[in-house]
Amino acid sequence: MSEMINSLNLLCAADFSIPAKALADRYGFVFGGERDNLLQEVDPLVLWLDESGLSVRQTGPKAMGPVQVDFATGSARHRRLYGGGKSQSIAKAVGLKDKIRPVVADLTAGLGGDAFALASLGATLIVVERQPVVAALLEDGLARARLAAGDDPDLASIMARINLVHRDAKQWLLELGNDELPDVIYLDPMFPERRKSAQVNKSMQVFHKLVGADADADELLPLALQKARFRVVVKRPSHAPWLDNREPGYALEGKSVRFDIYPLRSMVGRLTSEV
Repeated sequence: MSEMINSLNLLCAADFSIPAKALADRYGFVFGGERDNLLQEVDPLVLWLDESGLSVRQTGPKAMGPVQVDFATGSARHRRLYGGGKSQSIAKAVGLKDKIRPVVADLTAGLGGDAFALASLGATLIVVERQPVVAALLEDGLARARLAAGDDPDLASIMARINLVHRDAKQWLLELGNDELPDVIYLDPMFPERRKSAQVNKSMQVFHKLVGADADADELLPLALQKARFRVVVKRPSHAPWLDNREPGYALEGKSVRFDIYPLRSMVGRLTSEV
């Protein structure tokens, strides 16, 4: 999968050659130049940079919609304003309460939707992503949201609580010092989709094709249990088996997903006094 990611052509609109080349150099992408000036065939999936930001796009006559990280508008904004606050299952799973705002390490960040939701509710997020393309999409989305936050103090506060780390999660955990351990580790590994492809959001089909399944996710849970201060939370499809075949302490069940919680020690009386 990493070979496919690193072979993606990074294309750009006119006047975006300089930032596109810098991005390609930073993440090791193949820079193809301006799309209109290309004479050769491009890959089925390409990276595209223009005034709207960085996106992954599918080429061809029946191409699906672009994949882009957007924290400032659309569904992310709607969830932030109207998503149910701390009554959401994800908030309960990580232990968010009025006076308990943990530091959460999201080790399988994807497009960052859950990380942004937790930061919106007051948690501090360390977003760890190993896939170069996904890390670049996250970096671009965070940068655009921080620009948009100039007139939105609430959004600015949220963005200040999100820190992106482009690393392999296992290596990042192994290198943590005892004074750097996160309060909560959150895992949402990619799981093969059971539904027919026509039922899946079209842009997410592109994302699944790009990233693939997290085949080594089982290896991450034992290490996470050693490194989290208070708990590990695993988000799974409702039909999926336990990660690493380890039974959680308890679970929060939803219609399509569940949160498996592995409590290590109580946050009450520890984090409350730190907020």
